[in-house]
Amino acid sequence: MAVTIDHVQPADLDALAALFDAYRQFYGQPSDPAASRDWLRQRLRFGESRALLARLDGKAAGFAQLYPMFSSVRLARIWILNDLFVLPQMRRRGVARRLLDAAADFAREDGAAWIQLETARDNEAARATYRAAGWREDATQWYSLALRQA
Repeated sequence: MAVTIDHVQPADLDALAALFDAYRQFYGQPSDPAASRDWLRQRLRFGESRALLARLDGKAAGFAQLYPMFSSVRLARIWILNDLFVLPQMRRRGVARRLLDAAADFAREDGAAWIQLETARDNEAARATYRAAGWREDATQWYSLALRQA
């Protein structure tokens, strides 16, 4: 079981889009492969995100997508690990951990002050994975304002 992680290249877009569409479905969105591909193409083309593609024994297994942000106080870049997904049949084989480690390595090499993510409090499996990878939970209170229906 060899897990490899690569930065997404243009030739990886179709594999990434299929995973991204499955990710969106996991969160209750209808399947839309064309829109998923276009969304990713736009984000990557204009440098609005960075994506990592995990392969297990050469087959696309999962991905992570990071978005840049900035800390005015620290005068530094930060990265938001916004999307992390592993196909259900590929889970429990170290893919998520490898994606987390690769995302942290990328942010570190980029000179970022930190990397952060957010998940639901009831997502125990994900929270356990993050803690095992050295991520810490904090009591920060986040607020959001919905500007349109999802």
